[in-house]
Amino acid sequence: MRIAVLAGSAMLALTVGVSAAPPAVAAEAPPVAAKQAYVVDSFGTIHFGKRETARVPVASLVKVMTAYVVLREAKLSEIVTVTAEDVRYAAKGGAATAGLRAGERLTVRDMLYALMLPSGADAANALARTYGPGKPAFIAKMNATARRLGLDGTLYTNADGMPTPRNGGYSTAADQVELARQALANPVFKTVVSRATHKVTKTSLHRAHTWRNTNKLLGRAPGVIGVKTGYTQKAGFCLLFAARVNGRDVVGVLLGDRDERRFTTAERLLEHVAGEIALR
Repeated sequence: MRIAVLAGSAMLALTVGVSAAPPAVAAEAPPVAAKQAYVVDSFGTIHFGKRETARVPVASLVKVMTAYVVLREAKLSEIVTVTAEDVRYAAKGGAATAGLRAGERLTVRDMLYALMLPSGADAANALARTYGPGKPAFIAKMNATARRLGLDGTLYTNADGMPTPRNGGYSTAADQVELARQALANPVFKTVVSRATHKVTKTSLHRAHTWRNTNKLLGRAPGVIGVKTGYTQKAGFCLLFAARVNGRDVVGVLLGDRDERRFTTAERLLEHVAGEIALR
């Protein structure tokens, strides 16, 4: 726009720049009622944080470390035999199970689906017992791996996140996000946790199984990859999630939330991240 300005007897023409629109402002993050939360993208940008260093039980999110250790220890084609003790362990604690039966023999690959989709404590017990060997040795491997990854706010006491012993240990929202980032770098882990359903055909070694992912965020928000749900009375409802958003990998976690609300909150947080990335 040109504005004429009279200066003495001379007429001066000044050019003034006018913006077509006000500068874009990032929208505020959605309300997050979960007790702890943390969301980070692959550029290291923190998009949300709430008590992310508080040490709390994380329920079945523990199984992410179980899967991570197994993938480092085992070949996918190796066979794991389910024992009566594996089945009793899950049933006794009232844990989620994959419906495994004593004597069934499944590949490590299928056992990972049994572990991560229906959150089978029976699968967790069988894998830990096999690849410790023995559960105490496996738990020691989980804790050693946590130290190696710099997860200093994390302690494991079992392979499934059940509340005994010592509430299944503890972790932090920040540690869970970092663990998920490391685990998702493994293409097998990424494939497993992003699958809505996995079917195992009956053979002479095992029955037929159909396992469905407990993560309702899959298919509900664009670009969602996984990762894991969890619940105990002490931990509340937990959700570790990941998605591809505007060219970036985003990982987040909600701890101590309510059941359905965690999925809605995660979806809104991903929308918030998409908005923030678009403005950068």
